[in-house]
Amino acid sequence: MPSKVDVLFVTPPSRAQVYQELSQSLAAIEPPVWSGLIATYIQAQGFSVEILDSEALGLTVEETAKQIVERHASLTVFMIYGQQPSASTQCMPAGRQVCSLLNEAGTFPTLVIGTHPSALPEQTLREEPYRFVCEGEGPRTVLGLLHALRSRSLTLHNVPGLWYWDNGKIQHNPSAEKIDNLDLELPRQAWELLPMSRYRAHNWHCFDDLESRMGYASIQTSLGCPYKCSFCCINAPFGTPGIRYWSSECVIRQIDELVQRYGITNIKIPDEMFVLNRRHVLSICDAIIERGYQLNIWAYARVDTVQDVVLEKLRAAGFTWLGLGIESGSQHVRDGVEKGRFGSSEILRTVNRIKAHGMYVAANYIFGLPDDTHASMEETLALAMELNAEWANFYCAMAYPGSPLHRLARQQGWTLPEDHGGPGWVGYSQHGFDTLPLPTHTLTATQVLDFRDAAFTKYFSSPRYLNLIEKTFGDEVVRHIGDMNAHTIRRRHHEPVPV
Repeated sequence: MPSKVDVLFVTPPSRAQVYQELSQSLAAIEPPVWSGLIATYIQAQGFSVEILDSEALGLTVEETAKQIVERHASLTVFMIYGQQPSASTQCMPAGRQVCSLLNEAGTFPTLVIGTHPSALPEQTLREEPYRFVCEGEGPRTVLGLLHALRSRSLTLHNVPGLWYWDNGKIQHNPSAEKIDNLDLELPRQAWELLPMSRYRAHNWHCFDDLESRMGYASIQTSLGCPYKCSFCCINAPFGTPGIRYWSSECVIRQIDELVQRYGITNIKIPDEMFVLNRRHVLSICDAIIERGYQLNIWAYARVDTVQDVVLEKLRAAGFTWLGLGIESGSQHVRDGVEKGRFGSSEILRTVNRIKAHGMYVAANYIFGLPDDTHASMEETLALAMELNAEWANFYCAMAYPGSPLHRLARQQGWTLPEDHGGPGWVGYSQHGFDTLPLPTHTLTATQVLDFRDAAFTKYFSSPRYLNLIEKTFGDEVVRHIGDMNAHTIRRRHHEPVPV
């Protein structure tokens, strides 16, 4: 059967397992950014490309495998990325299920790309059903493998960043060189290959208008991060800390396309460090302001990089939310994960400055970092209650593969989800049934998880918080939060043990 397309990029259906019932209405459905970028790169080399986003289409594992068989691509690329840099590992099980069904249906060349495969390429090749594994960011590996598959001699040793089996032995090639000129080689996402009407913003992103969540996109303006937080795995595909930028001209062209062609105004900037390079941020803001678009954008910032002149421009350009990585209320705990030398007073000043410029804050906290105790977690929750941000994400500490914390956990013999008797990779999901965070020196994993779940309920039922929401967004959002808070995330350790 001749191939219908050269390469098919697949997003496996992980959402239901990773988010449980939250996937039905509260969680975002985000376009696969990296699939769109590599698709454009491969198209420019003369190959035909399709994208199968099973998350957006609501496909099951079985339906996804069936569609892959029907498309019969020369190369099927499984893209294992979630909605944040750390959300790759928990998507591995769905990819495995789809690829296993695919292998039962016939012989299909498969490659897996993502933060997790880059962090653990040899283990991925040994344990997962894919024929090939990519270590690195991916575009040059996909291109090289396509050329190799087209040739009669199958010269795999020339494909950069490729892990593969050869006569029963694992082989791997040096990583591909990083793409320096992002504007030239990765100029846009291939939006036309995606079901753009199916994407949905986070509920909090649209607190100003809960009915406007459909019509959503994500635009990368930089790659990588120069910082070295021990719990973060963002640089696993890139090798070392660092950051590369698209030009403001390239970014605004993508925004133009989203607004003018697709009518999209809800936009996420997923860069781990968007509000870092002042010139980069201001040039993008100026281009948006010049066009007069009415946008609803959110992006990440650091407590110690926010400046008033930047905040003023961000708000004028339509940035309504900034995500802050506060992590812990304890300076000692923050120091332990190399988060940065800023204290609670500086955090409070930064949050107040953002609010004073008419923007909302999505504050991020982590419970169960290595130096955490019950007292320090209470300190973090107390800080969250004091800051009273318009949204708060409460996470458990996870030693994600590719992070320094994962290597430390291995060295220390700490229990990890992938260990014998554990739930496997899905245990890295923050909202999953089988969530298994790190223990600390004084707390078990379940104690950390229970604290996190109780903290979420306490925060979002706080009279002070609900009063803020009523004054800022109105009664409808207060009711929405009440409905959200009434939902209990199922956790395995709370379920009755079968007799």
